[in-house]
Amino acid sequence: MHHFFSSLLMFAPPAGGGTPNPFVQLVPLILIFVVFYFFLIRPQQKKQKEREKVLESLKRGDRVVTIGGLHGTVAGIDSEKKTVLLQVGDNLKLKFDRSAVANVEKQDAGDKLSTKE
Repeated sequence: MHHFFSSLLMFAPPAGGGTPNPFVQLVPLILIFVVFYFFLIRPQQKKQKEREKVLESLKRGDRVVTIGGLHGTVAGIDSEKKTVLLQVGDNLKLKFDRSAVANVEKQDAGDKLSTKE
């Protein structure tokens, strides 16, 4: 029994020179998958869910930055087309996809918009 555990831990074939246990050959692949899941896949899924919550909670008056680095204030939201109207100057308004919003700098007290204005 002791020999089985030592060969399992060292990933070595049994002492008799026979073929190694197929389970022992799969252990490294399983460990690699577990590491990828807990250190790469799972955190990325949490980050994506958090980003979707932020984009859903956008409302008029929020100061945002787009993925292109444009700073502006949300002037309107079209939930059907999933677009955001940003005011970037005194009389300048630009339309972006909602997914183009990188982050929200400041959330002012404003009405949550569900239709285009």
